[in-house]
Amino acid sequence: EDMAFFKTETAGKISIMGRASFEAWPLIAGDGRRCIVVTSHPADLPAAPDRVRAAATFPAALALAETIPGELYVCGGQRIFEEAIAHPQAARLLLTVVHIEAEGDRFFPEWRNRDWRETARRDRADANFRYTFFTFERSRQQVRD
Repeated sequence: EDMAFFKTETAGKISIMGRASFEAWPLIAGDGRRCIVVTSHPADLPAAPDRVRAAATFPAALALAETIPGELYVCGGQRIFEEAIAHPQAARLLLTVVHIEAEGDRFFPEWRNRDWRETARRDRADANFRYTFFTFERSRQQVRD
Protein backbone atom coordinates (compact mmCIF):
# COMPACT_ATOMS: atom_id res chain seq x y z
CA GLU A 1 0.00 0.00 0.00
CA ASP A 2 2.87 2.38 0.78
CA MET A 3 4.55 1.76 -2.57
CA ALA A 4 1.24 2.22 -4.40
CA PHE A 5 0.75 5.52 -2.56
CA PHE A 6 4.30 6.61 -3.45
CA LYS A 7 3.84 5.74 -7.12
CA THR A 8 0.51 7.56 -7.37
CA GLU A 9 1.66 10.60 -5.40
CA THR A 10 4.92 11.14 -7.31
CA ALA A 11 3.93 10.09 -10.86
CA GLY A 12 4.71 12.89 -13.29
CA LYS A 13 6.48 14.95 -10.62
CA ILE A 14 10.07 16.04 -9.97
CA SER A 15 11.92 13.69 -7.60
CA ILE A 16 15.17 14.57 -5.84
CA MET A 17 17.14 11.67 -4.40
CA GLY A 18 20.64 10.53 -3.63
CA ARG A 19 22.55 8.17 -5.90
CA ALA A 20 22.04 5.08 -3.68
CA SER A 21 18.27 5.65 -3.55
CA PHE A 22 18.19 6.11 -7.32
CA GLU A 23 20.11 2.85 -7.83
CA ALA A 24 17.83 1.00 -5.36
CA TRP A 25 14.73 1.99 -7.41
CA PRO A 26 15.64 1.19 -11.00
CA LEU A 27 12.14 2.11 -12.20
CA ILE A 28 11.91 5.43 -10.32
CA ALA A 29 12.23 7.39 -13.57
CA GLY A 30 9.07 5.68 -14.86
CA ASP A 31 5.52 7.08 -14.69
CA GLY A 32 6.75 10.43 -16.01
CA ARG A 33 8.91 11.26 -12.99
CA ARG A 34 11.76 13.65 -13.67
CA CYS A 35 14.61 12.66 -11.37
CA ILE A 36 17.38 14.84 -10.04
CA VAL A 37 20.08 12.65 -8.53
CA VAL A 38 22.50 14.13 -6.02
CA THR A 39 25.84 12.54 -6.89
CA SER A 40 29.49 13.33 -7.22
CA HIS A 41 29.66 10.89 -10.17
CA PRO A 42 27.15 12.11 -12.77
CA ALA A 43 28.78 10.06 -15.53
CA ASP A 44 27.52 6.90 -13.77
CA LEU A 45 23.87 7.86 -14.36
CA PRO A 46 21.91 6.68 -17.40
CA ALA A 47 21.90 9.08 -20.32
CA ALA A 48 18.29 10.25 -20.16
CA PRO A 49 18.36 14.07 -19.88
CA ASP A 50 14.57 14.33 -20.20
CA ARG A 51 14.08 12.05 -17.15
CA VAL A 52 17.33 11.91 -15.13
CA ARG A 53 19.61 14.83 -14.29
CA ALA A 54 22.48 15.15 -11.83
CA ALA A 55 23.38 17.73 -9.21
CA ALA A 56 26.46 17.75 -6.98
CA THR A 57 24.64 18.93 -3.83
CA PHE A 58 21.13 19.16 -2.43
CA PRO A 59 21.06 22.97 -2.86
CA ALA A 60 22.17 22.51 -6.49
CA ALA A 61 19.38 19.94 -6.97
CA LEU A 62 16.84 22.46 -5.61
CA ALA A 63 18.16 25.12 -7.99
CA LEU A 64 17.86 22.70 -10.91
CA ALA A 65 14.33 21.76 -9.83
CA GLU A 66 13.37 25.45 -10.01
CA THR A 67 14.01 25.32 -13.78
CA ILE A 68 11.62 22.40 -14.31
CA PRO A 69 7.86 22.95 -14.15
CA GLY A 70 5.98 20.79 -11.69
CA GLU A 71 5.67 19.73 -8.09
CA LEU A 72 8.79 18.59 -6.25
CA TYR A 73 9.19 15.53 -4.00
CA VAL A 74 12.31 14.53 -2.06
CA CYS A 75 12.65 10.75 -2.11
CA GLY A 76 15.73 9.94 -0.01
CA GLY A 77 18.15 8.75 1.25
CA GLN A 78 19.08 9.70 4.76
CA ARG A 79 21.40 12.64 4.04
CA ILE A 80 19.03 14.09 1.44
CA PHE A 81 16.10 13.79 3.86
CA GLU A 82 18.15 15.48 6.61
CA GLU A 83 18.83 18.47 4.38
CA ALA A 84 15.29 18.57 3.05
CA ILE A 85 13.38 18.60 6.34
CA ALA A 86 15.75 21.24 7.72
CA HIS A 87 15.36 23.44 4.63
CA PRO A 88 13.32 26.57 5.38
CA GLN A 89 11.20 26.22 2.23
CA ALA A 90 10.11 22.64 2.95
CA ALA A 91 6.36 22.95 3.40
CA ARG A 92 4.99 19.41 3.67
CA LEU A 93 6.22 16.05 4.89
CA LEU A 94 4.51 12.83 3.78
CA LEU A 95 5.78 10.09 6.06
CA THR A 96 4.89 6.43 6.46
CA VAL A 97 5.88 5.01 9.84
CA VAL A 98 6.09 1.22 10.00
CA HIS A 99 5.59 0.13 13.60
CA ILE A 100 8.45 -2.36 13.96
CA GLU A 101 11.92 -2.49 15.45
CA ALA A 102 14.31 -2.89 12.55
CA GLU A 103 18.05 -3.01 12.28
CA GLY A 104 19.81 -0.96 9.68
CA ASP A 105 22.58 1.51 9.00
CA ARG A 106 20.40 4.30 7.53
CA PHE A 107 17.48 6.01 9.21
CA PHE A 108 14.97 8.74 8.53
CA PRO A 109 16.05 11.84 10.45
CA GLU A 110 14.28 12.97 13.60
CA TRP A 111 11.34 15.17 12.64
CA ARG A 112 9.38 15.36 15.89
CA ASN A 113 11.60 18.05 17.44
CA ARG A 114 11.16 20.35 14.47
CA ASP A 115 8.42 22.78 13.58
CA TRP A 116 6.17 20.29 11.75
CA ARG A 117 2.53 19.93 12.76
CA GLU A 118 0.44 16.88 11.99
CA THR A 119 -2.43 17.64 9.62
CA ALA A 120 -3.52 14.13 8.64
CA ARG A 121 -3.09 10.57 9.83
CA ARG A 122 -4.29 7.23 8.50
CA ASP A 123 -3.58 4.03 10.45
CA ARG A 124 -3.35 0.86 8.39
CA ALA A 125 -2.23 -2.75 8.70
CA ASP A 126 -1.60 -5.72 6.48
CA ALA A 127 -0.85 -9.37 7.25
CA ASN A 128 2.69 -8.48 8.39
CA PHE A 129 2.87 -4.89 9.66
CA ARG A 130 1.04 -2.03 11.28
CA TYR A 131 1.86 1.35 9.73
CA THR A 132 0.67 4.95 9.75
CA PHE A 133 0.52 7.42 6.88
CA PHE A 134 1.18 10.94 8.20
CA THR A 135 1.03 14.37 6.64
CA PHE A 136 2.90 17.14 8.42
CA GLU A 137 2.94 20.78 7.37
CA ARG A 138 4.68 23.98 8.33
CA SER A 139 2.83 27.24 8.70
CA ARG A 140 3.25 29.76 5.87
CA GLN A 141 5.30 31.99 8.20
CA GLN A 142 7.74 29.16 8.95
CA VAL A 143 8.14 28.33 5.24
CA ARG A 144 9.01 31.94 4.34
CA ASP A 145 11.50 32.59 7.16
